[in-house]
Amino acid sequence: MGADDLLIRTARDEDEEVIARIDREAWSWLSDVVPRPEENAEIFDDRRLPEQFLVAELDGEVVGHIRQAPPTPLVSNRHVRQIQGLAVSPDARGRGVGQALVEAACAVAKADGIRKMTLRVLGHNAPARRLYERCGFVVDGVLPDEFWIDGRYVDDIWMGRPLAS
Repeated sequence: MGADDLLIRTARDEDEEVIARIDREAWSWLSDVVPRPEENAEIFDDRRLPEQFLVAELDGEVVGHIRQAPPTPLVSNRHVRQIQGLAVSPDARGRGVGQALVEAACAVAKADGIRKMTLRVLGHNAPARRLYERCGFVVDGVLPDEFWIDGRYVDDIWMGRPLAS
């Protein structure tokens, strides 16, 4: 995939159905702490707005998305954004879509004056952890045994990346 083949853009209302489909296709206990989304699950609501999502298009088809939003409503940490979801269609994996989405989310946040991007990733999700490390994220903390998933305890890893230059 060349850089010209991939388009990253802000999500629109009409992207909700494809984002929901990608979430269902990409779902796994490796990356998720809740059961697979239902067929009719809503993506956009009062808390999750289309403008918080970026989508990746390959040959005009949406193949992935990322959501970034304030981690809390507190004024004291308005300088921080958090990645609160990343999914790439299984057919598009291994083509740099995930990394492009993470980098784009960081660029948008930085352009908005945000100083730090954070995220949470499951300790057993080695592929995602490698992706985030390639994008400059480092481990800020670990909550050991935070989740009981698929018959075992799993750590919750908190990662961050400074955006201010």
